[in-house]
Amino acid sequence: MSARPDAAVTTVETAATLVETASAETATETADPCCAAPLPVLGRDVTVPLVTGGEVTYAALDYAASAPALQRVWDDVAAYAPYYGSVHRGAGYLSQLSTDLFENSRATVAEFLDCRPGDQVVFTRSTTDSLNLLAATLPADCQVFVFETEHHASLLPWRDARVTYLNAPRTPEQAVATLERALADRDPYGPALVCVTGASNVTGELWPVKELAAAAHAHGARIVLDAAQLAPHHPVSVQELDVDWIAFSGHKLYAPFGSGVLAGRADWLQDSEPYLAGGGASRKVARRADGGVDVEWHTTAARHEAGSPNVIGVYSIASACKALTEAGFDSLVERERHLIATVREGLAEVPEVRVLSLFGDDAPRVGVISFVVEGWNSSHFAAALSAEYGIGVRDGLFCAHPLVRTLLGSDPQDPGECGAPEAAPGERSLNAIRVSFGAGTPDEHVERFVGAVKELVRDGAQWKYRTEDGRCVPDRG
Repeated sequence: MSARPDAAVTTVETAATLVETASAETATETADPCCAAPLPVLGRDVTVPLVTGGEVTYAALDYAASAPALQRVWDDVAAYAPYYGSVHRGAGYLSQLSTDLFENSRATVAEFLDCRPGDQVVFTRSTTDSLNLLAATLPADCQVFVFETEHHASLLPWRDARVTYLNAPRTPEQAVATLERALADRDPYGPALVCVTGASNVTGELWPVKELAAAAHAHGARIVLDAAQLAPHHPVSVQELDVDWIAFSGHKLYAPFGSGVLAGRADWLQDSEPYLAGGGASRKVARRADGGVDVEWHTTAARHEAGSPNVIGVYSIASACKALTEAGFDSLVERERHLIATVREGLAEVPEVRVLSLFGDDAPRVGVISFVVEGWNSSHFAAALSAEYGIGVRDGLFCAHPLVRTLLGSDPQDPGECGAPEAAPGERSLNAIRVSFGAGTPDEHVERFVGAVKELVRDGAQWKYRTEDGRCVPDRG
């Protein structure tokens, strides 16, 4: 940031202190000394009506889609809001404060991810946006290698590259061996990129990222980690995993919608055309004698951040990074293991339930579990959980169609839409149910879920349901 007049410095630093003080007070008020307690999140006291009568506290068990915002994050954003201003080059006090917060947020994210010196942190809209950005920076003739098990955000952005789709492995060791063979056999033996998830958005299973990174580098390839499902649950270190880039979304990291991150090596980012052309990405623009325009683009992260950035979204990501770090991942991981065990042990007691898995029951995982129930259409089951028990889960193919079809044992060409099954209640459908949870989930929510599953399987739904716009909904007619 450029030098500022002393008066401006004083005002900006005073305002920054007020924001930090408010954040500290929030942390003091909401932190629980017991590491086993869930972190306070927005919506934790919301009640919802049941079709059978009465109300119940909503059990948000769809964290893998979007996690509720941490109360700490929301309060940090509220403390900053009075000082909101446009970032970069503004002479006003609030603009300079906002610029400080924006760039300090970049440093916070870099620290959270344990980035290498020289790595760039680029702010985007989401994981999908981050990976599309990286796809736009691929060098000429770059080949991309991606497992069919990936979320569509990782599976689909590589439209202008030569892509090799790898079959779903059944063990972590098979994943590494499959990648090694594919990279060794590539022709021509030129630049290559591997894209892999850190934790499956369908099964929750952890992937052998460090081993896959070593395999990629041994064969002259680079690797990008989709950490959308990993970063909210486990510490992620660029240096320890030895990945070249990491992508993740704020809305899965307990921050509000609309912001994401691509962090990693600078060279491909600097050598490519800007992801978006416009103000902020350009350093200098001048007319030529022939009437055209010459542009000098930034070589920093700003090169791919054209336009007015989402300052509040960026600050909320940084706040979430700080909150999770301060809470301590050791205690967060231990508590989540307890929740996972509660759900998996409960589902194992229901013979009609089949939990989906690639690597088996003993594989390490995060709080994401998908399953099907014999005799139930998954959309019908999810609708009953919501309408009769106040439990929010997800049904469908979870934007990972090839993986879910593989796990369900269907033909890869079978039709089916994500979240909009053609089958009626009670008929077999090409979709599943997903329950997911995290740092803000109280024990009661997963216990209610397990009890509801057992009751629905044993007694059936108490209400009639019908299909409306591709969704199974209570029949209120």
